[in-house]
Amino acid sequence: MESKKIVIAPLTPRELDKHHFDDYEWEVNVHHLFHINRVEEVLSKIKFPLLPHRKTVYDFVFLLEGDSIRSKGLHEYQFSRNTFFFLPAYQISTHQYISKGAKGFYCHFDAEIFNKLFPHNSFFEDFSFLHFSGEPLVEINDDMLPAIMNILIRLEQAYKTNNETFNINLIVSYLLVLFTELKLVQKTTANIPKNAALRVTEKFKNLLSQHIYQTNKVVEYASMLSISPDHLNKCVKMTIGKTAQELLADMIILEAKVLLKQTNLAISEIAFKFSETNPSDFSRFFKNRTNTTPKQFRQLSDFK
Repeated sequence: MESKKIVIAPLTPRELDKHHFDDYEWEVNVHHLFHINRVEEVLSKIKFPLLPHRKTVYDFVFLLEGDSIRSKGLHEYQFSRNTFFFLPAYQISTHQYISKGAKGFYCHFDAEIFNKLFPHNSFFEDFSFLHFSGEPLVEINDDMLPAIMNILIRLEQAYKTNNETFNINLIVSYLLVLFTELKLVQKTTANIPKNAALRVTEKFKNLLSQHIYQTNKVVEYASMLSISPDHLNKCVKMTIGKTAQELLADMIILEAKVLLKQTNLAISEIAFKFSETNPSDFSRFFKNRTNTTPKQFRQLSDFK
């Protein structure tokens, strides 16, 4: 239905700073294209957990020490030292937790910087950790750490240089070397076998992320997967202990939270994005799953 189509305005890097820091602002003019900082330098300025949000840039976190929990769509990941977490642009994410003593790097970059140097190259396809439905975690061993640290430090130094000598092509080159190194690492872990139920559940989650505004019927997702609704439900239940319908409801709530925080749409309009029923039914549905009404959630400053 045409009226259900929507483009949620994702957060730009400047808006992302407001989302994370409130009154903190980076001074470097290329911040909207590329940014890198040490986790430990800003950790005390961020109040976790962070609200669900979308943004216009890709990002990654690399932990040298500590632990963190971050989500990519409906997937939640816990990771620790020597591990990268990648998030593609326009993907919903929350950052639930990071330990107080954590150390490492945060980096974001706009795809535009690659397009300028490689206008006809779709090299992003080579790096599955940058894909919308790709595995976001890449763990490196201690032997690789010096080489990875060298690249990250060079990126940091290039970013901190003054704008007159800032070389975006050099930044792109360092990033490509980093991604290529990590691609080799990921190849060694990509073939770990997964059971059939887990594979079906992961595919279902990815379909929900892509099609939640088009359909909220489990039977239609089962059709996309070429399996029966009953088989889909059994796989999801076996994997995460929820029904397929409950997982679909989780996706609706996640999208609704982003709409409530990142748009000025009326609650009745948001309700119609997911159902043609009375908006009051949607409000009851939202409250039953979050313990707060859509209006109350929109007014909250803290994550719920």
